[in-house]
Amino acid sequence: MVNKTDIIASLGKGLRVIEAFRAEQPRLAIADVADMTGLDRATARRCLLTLHELGYAHYDGKFFTLTPRVLRLGMGALAALPLAQLVQPWLDQLSDQIGQSTSVSILDETEIVYLARAAQRRVMSIGLLPGSRLPAHCTSMGRVLLAALPAPEARALIERSNLAPRTTFSLTDPAEIMAQITETQQKGYALIDQEVELGLRSIAVPLFSAQGRVVAALNTGVAAVQVSPRDLVDLYLPPLLKVQDGLRRVLR
Repeated sequence: MVNKTDIIASLGKGLRVIEAFRAEQPRLAIADVADMTGLDRATARRCLLTLHELGYAHYDGKFFTLTPRVLRLGMGALAALPLAQLVQPWLDQLSDQIGQSTSVSILDETEIVYLARAAQRRVMSIGLLPGSRLPAHCTSMGRVLLAALPAPEARALIERSNLAPRTTFSLTDPAEIMAQITETQQKGYALIDQEVELGLRSIAVPLFSAQGRVVAALNTGVAAVQVSPRDLVDLYLPPLLKVQDGLRRVLR
């Protein structure tokens, strides 16, 4: 057991402040950070000003935004993960083949974390890159990963999630979301139709290890004006399954 005297509490507080910034909330005031982290405003202010002084955050006098320098804290670790290294060439090849962006992510509590990405064109209003996070319950990769869990565990994660609708198509009832996850488990893929963002459809499949364990999810997303949900399955599920099969032989 770690001795509490060996823990640097201020470092922990600083990391909580960094984690408060999300793709959907890139600009935060001191009060926002205090509310999101549970820190008092004085502590939140000192952490934010320290990040600003060290070049990890920009400050306009009211709002703070993280700078690209903060990527140094996580990009190296993400890029060094064997999984990210293994899947990137497959993503690059798949993206070139289908002419769409492709991604691989893992589950982290109620969110998915992007591990690798091959971008062709931007179909979301937010830029996605390794380290980006999105809610699991309303994303195709998230539902694939939740479908790999025991049902009670998946339900518990959904009930802990922020189910505020992101679009008019978003599901907000845990029972309805669980029904979609059950269907995902049965079909072997998840299809999302404009639940994350209007105009975006995506399809995802699980990635299995050689031992048959789900270790990540693979997806592609397209503009809704390009293809219908049925066409999305017909056009993109076969190449996704081909990559799934190829990676099954090399993922441990």
